[in-house]
Amino acid sequence: MRVGAFVLAAQFPGQGHGEALHRAVRSAEAAEAAGLDSVWLAEHHFVPYGVCPSAVTLAALLLGRTERIRVGTAVSVLPTAHPVALGEQAALLHLTSGGRFSLGVGRGGPWVDLEVFGAGLAAYEKDFPESLDLLLRWLREARVGAEGERFAFREVPVVPRPDDLIGDDVDGPAGPEVVVACTSPSTVRLAAERGLPMLLGMHCGDEEKADMVALWRGHALAAGHAPETVAQAGHVSAGVAQIADSRTAAEETLVKAMPGWLKQGLDAHVTVDGRRRAMRDPVAYTELLCRLHPVGPPRLAADRLAATAERTGINRFALLSEGSGDLAATEENVRRLGAEVLPLLR
Repeated sequence: MRVGAFVLAAQFPGQGHGEALHRAVRSAEAAEAAGLDSVWLAEHHFVPYGVCPSAVTLAALLLGRTERIRVGTAVSVLPTAHPVALGEQAALLHLTSGGRFSLGVGRGGPWVDLEVFGAGLAAYEKDFPESLDLLLRWLREARVGAEGERFAFREVPVVPRPDDLIGDDVDGPAGPEVVVACTSPSTVRLAAERGLPMLLGMHCGDEEKADMVALWRGHALAAGHAPETVAQAGHVSAGVAQIADSRTAAEETLVKAMPGWLKQGLDAHVTVDGRRRAMRDPVAYTELLCRLHPVGPPRLAADRLAATAERTGINRFALLSEGSGDLAATEENVRRLGAEVLPLLR
């Protein structure tokens, strides 16, 4: 079982952008020191829900500051990025980090981001498959051209080639791992047909995640992927972790801090076309997360992770550990996750 940290760079009420980003960097450094497997970085624009606008940029910083831990994006929003530009950055990070970078991509939402970056609503509503396929071609081929509805350009060489990894691990991955955030059956099918592992959100319970894994498996097998490859898909389950001496103490920490952050963060989202979007009740959502995820003493946290792995078949986790909103408390939470929970899972 591989346990990692999910870093949102959340801006809690009363905090500045620099404070949120400093906590994000320290969370990642603490995750490596604690022995966690990975750190996954979120990307958002124009909202205090998360103040990191470029997950690949923050990943570059963290790959330079760490030596062992895997760093991934969760996710880079593909509709607001050119697939070739994102592919070039992913190849660069893969090669210079010795293969420690994972590229998570997703559709994002119908937010004003699409207007600001000139992508348009179509980039979100219908062009995601074309963007994803162009990105994958860039990461797998020596020369790439495009003749799609959204992207059309003459054939050009791929530089740097992501399969040109050198060093001690000469038999390492041919290119960076690509993971797709999946929240709908259509995206599950999209990922499965391409043999790409899923990133499943922290709002989902074990039953829903198990159903999505089963759906992915069926589509992947139907697309001709080998059963042994399907069985080792490497899906990632996002969640929340708060370690304390009692379940009550852990829940109180999150219920005290998270609703204020969630309310200001979710309320700040603006749709590009004026459509109404129903946002979750912050207190109810926090309470749901406490019920679904490893929130409590170490034994309870380990048992919940083990139960999720058994019910879903997922053995990779990206756990939000900054739910207290406090730097020192976040670092201690990550430390306890590594020192007190991981040994119980082994």
